[in-house]
Amino acid sequence: MGTMIQNYRLDEAAYRGVRFKDFPHDLKGNNDLLTLTQPQIIREIHRQYLDAGADIIETNTFNSTSIAMADYHLEEIVYELNFAAAKMVRELCDEFNKKEPAKPRFCAGVLGPTNRTASISPDVNDPGARNVTFDELVIAYTEATKALIDGGADIILVETIFDTLNAKAALFAVNSYFDQHPEARRPIMISGTITDASGRTLSGQTTEAFWNSVKHARPLSVGLNCALGAELMRPYLEELARVADTYVSCHPNAGLPNPLADTGYDELPEHTASHIKEFAESGFVNITGGCCGTTPAHIAAIGASIKGVAPRAFAA
Repeated sequence: MGTMIQNYRLDEAAYRGVRFKDFPHDLKGNNDLLTLTQPQIIREIHRQYLDAGADIIETNTFNSTSIAMADYHLEEIVYELNFAAAKMVRELCDEFNKKEPAKPRFCAGVLGPTNRTASISPDVNDPGARNVTFDELVIAYTEATKALIDGGADIILVETIFDTLNAKAALFAVNSYFDQHPEARRPIMISGTITDASGRTLSGQTTEAFWNSVKHARPLSVGLNCALGAELMRPYLEELARVADTYVSCHPNAGLPNPLADTGYDELPEHTASHIKEFAESGFVNITGGCCGTTPAHIAAIGASIKGVAPRAFAA
């Protein structure tokens, strides 16, 4: 989503729209807010990915928690952001499903990692310091979960996990909400982020340790996204496919960042697709897609490259 939004070169006034024209704080860069202030842009972007063949569309809610929105002083509209984002994707998926019922599309309600970490100190001089608590994260994720479900999400996706304790708070919030509202229960997808060649998350876990920390949630799928391009993601995806007893997903970046490229990344669709095709042929994945830098052209190329390849088999 962020990659495509960059192409519109939006200024402060565009982010504010009419509703927030006189808001006393800067709003440029708050991409989630565009669901309310520039809905036609977000809808157009979603539609481009659906036209490219995407089966699962993520809501524009990566930062739509009260914790992340506090940076913009917009905590009070978090429910509205999540509800509107899910409703938009729900309507588009329904439109495409009606036209092509043999190829169902699904709305994935996204819970991002927030901009704070429950297990890492923000102060190098005080290792014990924390700028968020587990309970605060649970409250924030519960609010977002309710709104995503109310808006029509088919799936809850906890993604870009760099701190597993944050993710455990999200999973606790989601499952607690489902326990209290059984009719709202949805499948959960989990996707972690290996930050560099060390093969660990930012909070220090290996791929196998990460899976062992979240498998109690019995997710529909577990996977990896962001940080690395597909080529560098391969060994960690292979490890995850070896240990996980559920579906495995991957949605890598389009290579490594390049600030000189239009999208911030310069891996071409055919290059990303070739790597993911090899993952599929090696039996590593069940669900594929793209993260930062991946355009509708990337999604179309990925879909074409894995057509006819058998999905990963596993013993449930």
